[in-house]
Amino acid sequence: MLEGLDPEQREVATALHGPVCVLAGAGTGKTRAITHRIAYGVRAGILQPSSVLAVTFTNRAAGEMRGRLRQLGAQGVQARTFHSAALRQLQYFWPKAIGGSLPRLVDRKIQLVADAAAACRIRLDRGELRDATAEIEWCKVTQTVPADYAAAAAEAGREAPRDPAEIAQLYAAYENLKRDRAVIDFEDVLLLTVAVLQDRRDIAEQVRAQYQHFVVDEYQDVSPLQQRLLELWLGERDSLCVVGDASQTIYSFTGATPDHLLDFRTRHPGATVVKLVRDYRSTPQVVHLANGLLSQARGRAADHRLELISQRGPGPDPAYTEYTDEPAEAEGAARRIRELLAAGVPAAEIAILFRTNAQSETYEQALADAGIPYQLRGAERFFDRPEVRKATVALRGAARFGANDTLLEDTVDLPSQVRAVLSGEGWTPQPPAGSGAVRERWESLAALVNLAQDFAAAGPGATLADLVAELDERANAQHAPTVQGVTLASLHSAKGLEWDVVFLVGVAEGMMPITYARTDEQIEEERRLLYVGVTRARERLHVSWAVSRAPGGRPSRRPSRFLDGLRPGSGTAAGRTGSLASGGVERGFSGAVVGTPDVPRRRQRTPARCRVCGRTLTDAGEMKLMRCEGCPSDMDEGLYERLREWREVQARNNGQPAFCVFTDKTLMAIAESVPEEAGELARIPGVGVRKLNRYGAEVLALCAGRPLAEEEVGD
Repeated sequence: MLEGLDPEQREVATALHGPVCVLAGAGTGKTRAITHRIAYGVRAGILQPSSVLAVTFTNRAAGEMRGRLRQLGAQGVQARTFHSAALRQLQYFWPKAIGGSLPRLVDRKIQLVADAAAACRIRLDRGELRDATAEIEWCKVTQTVPADYAAAAAEAGREAPRDPAEIAQLYAAYENLKRDRAVIDFEDVLLLTVAVLQDRRDIAEQVRAQYQHFVVDEYQDVSPLQQRLLELWLGERDSLCVVGDASQTIYSFTGATPDHLLDFRTRHPGATVVKLVRDYRSTPQVVHLANGLLSQARGRAADHRLELISQRGPGPDPAYTEYTDEPAEAEGAARRIRELLAAGVPAAEIAILFRTNAQSETYEQALADAGIPYQLRGAERFFDRPEVRKATVALRGAARFGANDTLLEDTVDLPSQVRAVLSGEGWTPQPPAGSGAVRERWESLAALVNLAQDFAAAGPGATLADLVAELDERANAQHAPTVQGVTLASLHSAKGLEWDVVFLVGVAEGMMPITYARTDEQIEEERRLLYVGVTRARERLHVSWAVSRAPGGRPSRRPSRFLDGLRPGSGTAAGRTGSLASGGVERGFSGAVVGTPDVPRRRQRTPARCRVCGRTLTDAGEMKLMRCEGCPSDMDEGLYERLREWREVQARNNGQPAFCVFTDKTLMAIAESVPEEAGELARIPGVGVRKLNRYGAEVLALCAGRPLAEEEVGD
């Protein structure tokens, strides 16, 4: 099971006890490491397959993990998304916890948001509706209630699509409407599962009895709500392995935060931390550029960056190309792709990655003109987008009515006619502030305005009817075969994928970073987004930008600041001082109780065996006792009773159930071993660093037979 793993991956696979944090750089084989870890634990008899829950963020990733585990002989392990795992539990426990059947789950909440807006007399167009829906989703995963929305959005630096008071009103109306219609949304699945586990300790204990070991992939993308659910699944246990890379945090706008990953060692001082830095995906040349991007990064995530070390043979240096305009850039990419296809590179191993979906149209057209099949990932085809279809209908109507259309009264040429028509569809001379659907819709309309300008420049006598015919031709030409096609994708939708050849296009100021990224945090997320794009390439990487938008335009654009010092002729990189994190293992250590500095470091543990008969232990309760249930006990009954009485007082003072202080099994283990010092107490399963610091002195006093002072009992 361990053959073929590198030293760090092997450390992951064999670190089967206690909290484990795997910091895994791009292409370092994290999925291989964690699936072998689970399979090795099952094969060694330490993990029961049905007691393991592995969670990730996409159905594709969960399916890939299940497939690998089956191949490794670890059938029965649950690999699910957070939502899938929560929904399964909610469906099972709802009749017991609430009664009746679970309310209907709505697949898409946008219609409910529209109905809520109508109830509030708030008029939203399609783009604003999408943005308002995204704001509601963000509120729910960050556990923000309607009354707190305005303050929370301001603190998070979010640009609300409407007045914050209106969004808060809409959010409250949406929640009321769901309640009236007896439906729930996907965020409710997590919220309700959290509520059930918090309110019903019997159900929480039943879930914890089922799942005793947790693995969380892409931990840098966990939201506060998902983290709360994970904590409730765990309870007081620490059988947790998380995997992530703070340098690939690119979804903060959805509520994801790397803080849980970065704070893992603080929350779990005894954690084993393994860093995976051997990159098996990309050539040294690609890896060098990726490391260079991070060397200039700032902020908390940058402090935890990993320096990748390529394990592949050398390849070509990344190619940097400056074009006069965007159509020339697209044609240049298409020309190079034709050369690659002629050289035998499969079309499916080539990708063009861009920052915004609105950029796709130029590349769709260039590939179609070159007869190159393509497939668009994570976005609708340009001419299939609702705003583009609606704009085309408006332009066709204006062309039909001609001079009788009042919109065209003051227009003098084709571009001004198009601007006049599209102004009624939401186009404005200046882009809207912020990101989201409104911005994307504007960019689509702006692309039509720009196309009209280019079309008129190419044919000065062109009419609106001619432009509509051109649009129809372009739309029809895009229906190229998509099987084995070149992939067109936004950088966000490319996360988790890889290709032999990657074209990173539009890498210019204003697009990378995007114009509405203003704060330091937003700029750094844009840098990480480019880092994700670079690390998608296995062998060849082409980076390009255009100095003007259209042919003959003013050459006012400059390459992205992120390339300064990295591309030839751009000076020296202003890198960070200090060393990058290298690969390896950091063993956890325990904070000591005051006066007991001899608490040992957490060591890698071998499979637990019964201290009486020697049998390998797999049951969590038996592992706490370090003996089989049926083997004779040498427990100090008097000490056990004193510990139970002390626990009742602590639980009452803390306002929590007794088992939250220590479980019966942990008290039995203490009464059997009768520790004399903090180091011995720390080695008892179920004690943990936090409880050692909080209760250690009192427990040791009880073990020594010393009476507790009144203030100790009531602490």
